[in-house]
Amino acid sequence: MRFADEPSTPGENLPILPGHDSPGRLERVLRAGVFAVTAEIAPPDSADPHEVFARAAMFDGYVDAINATDGSGAHCHMSSVGMCSLLTRQGYAMVMQVSCRDRNRIAIQGDVLGASAMGVSNILCLTGDGVQCGDHPEAKPVFDLDCMSALNMIRGMRDDSQFLSGRKLASPPQVFLGGAANPFAPPRDYRPLRLAKKIEAGAQFVQTQYCFDVELFKKYMAAVREAGSHERVFILAGVGPLASAKSAEWIRANVAGVHIPDAVIARLRGAKEQAKEGVQICVELMQQMQEIAGVHGVHVMAFRQEHRVAEIVERSGVLGERTPWAPPKYQQTRLEQIAD
Repeated sequence: MRFADEPSTPGENLPILPGHDSPGRLERVLRAGVFAVTAEIAPPDSADPHEVFARAAMFDGYVDAINATDGSGAHCHMSSVGMCSLLTRQGYAMVMQVSCRDRNRIAIQGDVLGASAMGVSNILCLTGDGVQCGDHPEAKPVFDLDCMSALNMIRGMRDDSQFLSGRKLASPPQVFLGGAANPFAPPRDYRPLRLAKKIEAGAQFVQTQYCFDVELFKKYMAAVREAGSHERVFILAGVGPLASAKSAEWIRANVAGVHIPDAVIARLRGAKEQAKEGVQICVELMQQMQEIAGVHGVHVMAFRQEHRVAEIVERSGVLGERTPWAPPKYQQTRLEQIAD
């Protein structure tokens, strides 16, 4: 599947359709009722743009948009806005993450305008991990805003064409707004309510934390459907390959809100090749997510395993006969991608 008005020139935006807020490919795919696939790009500890291009090329033809993380885990890497600048020029659909930990409202609004001017159509608002979690614990956190107030602020910039101060914008940013959701963080009964609050604040799509417990996630989605939230926001369930039982245990113990059932860890531990088993588990999870009412896609988080994303998406079959667009300069066939 390709859209008839898909641009042939990398970096050229799509026209905005009636009822859409941005020219972005991700919004177009979701509003078309297509099961979407997004992924995260690991930012390099480098100023070399070719490292960014090489990492993004691993996703060519397999994902509808790529998240550029913003100091994930409070660790310093190339900036989200920098990666988006490089990759939008090649035609990639980027999701620029904005962490409130590091910038105040002045800086965030400036980044949003700059990103929109570069062709970034998707903004994901995050409160951000505390600096004590990362490699610069002595850094001074900002937290002028949180994810809710950031969403509301950017929505005002887009819909009311004004800064948070009330000063008018000559040209508003044309962006599709997103937030994160964590179905497994306690108290779990509150999670659907928090999602509804993010929708009220301006979230149009959400990408969830890892979902390794399908039955618990189904209960979360039942509550989301009961509230009618699934009709007001596009939900992309978070999935990813686990490298080993040991790494799964570490993630469960150290990453806030990640719930990995004992059965998943036992399955990894009993496998002859744990990394391959982790891929198979991810494939199965994607297939199960596609069957849950109200789930509009998956967000693949394959930290240090980005090279496995093509195989995972291919084997899951969630794309059907569809091939997401990729910049012509970097396009490869599916077989070539998997062989690499």
